Amino acid sequence: MNSSRPYLVRALYEWIVDNDCTPHMLVNSEYPSVQVPQGFASDGQIVLNVSPAAVRHLHMDNEAVSFEGRFGGVPHTLYVPIASILGIYARENGQGMVFDMESPLEDEEDIEPDDDVPPPDSEPPRPSGRPSLKVVK
Repeated sequence: MNSSRPYLVRALYEWIVDNDCTPHMLVNSEYPSVQVPQGFASDGQIVLNVSPAAVRHLHMDNEAVSFEGRFGGVPHTLYVPIASILGIYARENGQGMVFDMESPLEDEEDIEPDDDVPPPDSEPPRPSGRPSLKVVK
């Protein structure tokens, strides 16, 4: 099954813009293939204003978000793999979603398709403890 992250990022982006708010993305700037301006990241993360007024040629697909933006008045082309996006939220009220950090796959061909399938005679694992939700403000 495909990752839900690209679909959620696109949906939240549209929802934030439709509500006249400013969408910001929190990105792991040390993730492989991330292309963001050097010197603007802090502690391996960067917050990007991706509002329609702040970027040009915004493109979101299942692999990455790409656009042109200005940093310190200098234009840059940014490329953000979907797995490097740690969150998307509205600047005005903080509403949005935070994602778990994903580790990059070394080589997708090395993954066996049946790695996640348990042996046929085994029972599925039972969840331990109660599920919990965290309020993000």
